[in-house]
Amino acid sequence: MYAIVESGGKQYRVRPGDTIAVERLASEPGETLDLDRVLLLGGDGGETSVGAPGVAGAVVRAEVVDHALGEKIIVFRYKSKVRYRRKTGHRQRLTRLRITDILVDGSSAVPAQAEPEPAAPPAPETGAPPAAQVLPETPAAAAAARPSSTTATTADEELPATAAEAGPPPVEDAVEASPTTEEGAAEA
Repeated sequence: MYAIVESGGKQYRVRPGDTIAVERLASEPGETLDLDRVLLLGGDGGETSVGAPGVAGAVVRAEVVDHALGEKIIVFRYKSKVRYRRKTGHRQRLTRLRITDILVDGSSAVPAQAEPEPAAPPAPETGAPPAAQVLPETPAAAAAARPSSTTATTADEELPATAAEAGPPPVEDAVEASPTTEEGAAEA
């Protein structure tokens, strides 16, 4: 479930657990606030309620996290040909709010989260391979763990240590078929 609330002349789309930065509010960190200017309620496949101007009986409950300053904004005023230049900065004062709940007519509109089910007991060993196997971390270990039906790997056939050493294997058949030798030229 989500709600669109208005605070400080701006509108914010909020869900329980979200943290938003609004214009400075006169409250201390740790206090709980009720934002009663809710413009819309919706989400989770339910019916969307649009207020005119606000949804009746809807309240968003939030906790004040802290007070902060926004990013610095540079204001530069300039008039050409008269050497008029003024440079000033501004940092907006903000309050960070953590949304704790969305209430409709005094009751929570957010469904209570079900407790996680306990893990299933381990299955008895039947000799069958597990459903999900953990893949080996290195390519050499992956090649060793992979069943090879066509060729058997030996200790002499290892992968190169770096990608620069890797390349196509030498082709021995091409050397024998080349007409550079006298036998190859006579046969051709």
